[in-house]
Amino acid sequence: MTREDQLPAGPRPDDDPMLSVGKLIAAQWSELGPEHLAAALQAMEPELRRGHRERMARMQLQHDADARVHEERSQQRRHRRRMAELTVGAVLALAMLGGGVYVQSWWLSPLLCGPSLLALAKVVFLRKSDPDDMKLVARSARTSTNAGTPPPP
Repeated sequence: MTREDQLPAGPRPDDDPMLSVGKLIAAQWSELGPEHLAAALQAMEPELRRGHRERMARMQLQHDADARVHEERSQQRRHRRRMAELTVGAVLALAMLGGGVYVQSWWLSPLLCGPSLLALAKVVFLRKSDPDDMKLVARSARTSTNAGTPPPP
């Protein structure tokens, strides 16, 4: 096998222009003494600090902008969800009220239009639910079903 048949092991440093420029600069600095390099680095330090502060300030501004966008989006999602909940609650309450008026049953009308409707409205619109609400609904359901007598057949 000849050398031409083999693939190169990897890119040679001479092929990369950045590496060759870096080697050229390193060779130039090697000709000078270490005190010149130390003086050059000390002269560059304030500029490097300014650049670092500027990059950090840009990153902080970007982070703040991203946080504001995230907060605005989550606020929009909460608003859309709340509006959807209110709409569904209103439709359900109106359906219960309409059903209670439309139904000709002596025991179902008070269940649809009574405390159960108020408990539903309280849960949907005020987002509050007490155990006493359910007790009141159950008691009113018992009272309404026991109070009336069934109509004659």
